[in-house]
Amino acid sequence: MGEKVEAGGFALSDRRRYRDKLQRCLQGLRRLLDEQRFDRPRDLMGLEIELNLADAEGMPRMMNAQVLERIASRDFQTELGQFNLEVNILPHRLSGRVLDQLAEELRTGLAYADRKAAEVDARIVMIGILPTLTGDDLVSANLTAADRYTLLNDQIMTARGEEVVLDIEGVEHLRYASSSIAPEAACTSVQLHLQVTPGRFADVWNAAQAVSAVQVAVGANSPFLFGRELWRESRPPLFLQATDTRQPELIAQGVRPRTWFGERWISSAYELFEENGRYFPPLLPVCEDEEPLEVLDAGGVPSLAEMTLLNGTIYRWNRPVYGIADGVPHLRVENRVLPAGPTVTDVLANTALYYGLVRTLADDPRPVWNRMPFSAAAENFDAACRHGMDARLWWPRPGRGGELSAVPVDRLVLEELLPMAARGLDVWGIEPGDRDRYLSVIEERCRRRVNGASWQAEAYHRALEGGLDREKALAATVRRYCELVRAGEPVHGWPAGP
Repeated sequence: MGEKVEAGGFALSDRRRYRDKLQRCLQGLRRLLDEQRFDRPRDLMGLEIELNLADAEGMPRMMNAQVLERIASRDFQTELGQFNLEVNILPHRLSGRVLDQLAEELRTGLAYADRKAAEVDARIVMIGILPTLTGDDLVSANLTAADRYTLLNDQIMTARGEEVVLDIEGVEHLRYASSSIAPEAACTSVQLHLQVTPGRFADVWNAAQAVSAVQVAVGANSPFLFGRELWRESRPPLFLQATDTRQPELIAQGVRPRTWFGERWISSAYELFEENGRYFPPLLPVCEDEEPLEVLDAGGVPSLAEMTLLNGTIYRWNRPVYGIADGVPHLRVENRVLPAGPTVTDVLANTALYYGLVRTLADDPRPVWNRMPFSAAAENFDAACRHGMDARLWWPRPGRGGELSAVPVDRLVLEELLPMAARGLDVWGIEPGDRDRYLSVIEERCRRRVNGASWQAEAYHRALEGGLDREKALAATVRRYCELVRAGEPVHGWPAGP
């Protein structure tokens, strides 16, 4: 790779070389943008889901290597923890019956993976944070045995110079210290990709930022961590703190965290990649042999490897992605806010809401980001993570000169956003039956004020009231959750828990 690794990290001269190379990558990206070398839009979308492994009692199983060996499919890959897997669905054109096609592919793939996991007494659990995880599970010995994960852990801990401290105040208060980044592995998410042209990128990214709070509020599915009930969607504060390379004095100085919502609306994709290099030191400062400007001069397409590697260690909730397919560069918006699960139908309902809203908002001649300060979008995201279906979100109100009002999220979705999502799916060319089927799931969640997080919390408290202690109540909740996932009914129709 052209780098020398020393004890405690990379040599300073290597970091300087990396910085110089990163600047040449950014120059290469600028040239590609100026020369309009990017792929034409093909309405392509992609889907990735991170998964958990648990046993029949609902407790985590540290055996992704054994399960992957049995699955033997490149669609399934490792993730950070040994109790994690990831399933990747090939890109699809966002039109026609794509939602039902994706649902069928996911059901088939997950059922197959679950059968193979059962051969080693494990099961696939699609949930934002597995409630039965404990501090004993989230230790460096349970990280997946891969050089990238080991090096990432070493670099983050070296940069911090001290333990990771989780301090999350929610329904209960969690304070926990870790000597590794292993707690990050508790977060399992859905990632939605959309390929866009450079000229379209800013509108799509801004739209995705604006709707992130809505996605989280109606799709929350992570209310527990280490046996404590925290936020309705506890992944964001956990991810922020588990990946934070800042020492306390840097936090006090306002240095930005690597898990970041952002601080402003943008006008181009380049701004985000340039911010990465300006604000964030490299965790994996590895230089490839390719010289991007020389590749461009020769008429080729550079991989911009240093830029993309840095981008992969900055955890924006809507991340810019540069890629190459069939020798042609392209840009994608990667939406990372949603937790996994509960059911395939719920995942596809969340997917339909996102793509429909993003299309309508990006097409709007009076875009919401011109009527709402970015700080309101960031405040919305925090409120949605904390309160889920009980959140109130700032949103420009129709018929009132567009001033912002704090609106209950269920009312906002039912009265304003669901019709917008339906219009967006129509523009994509989604088959009306699929559109209505999946958006009706969001509608019923809002009418009944139920999502995965609220169901889990209610089930847990019912188990406590039934006489179980905390640990057994969480395990009973996971077991019942898994039973209902297998039945396939979306979460708003689930009966009460144990």
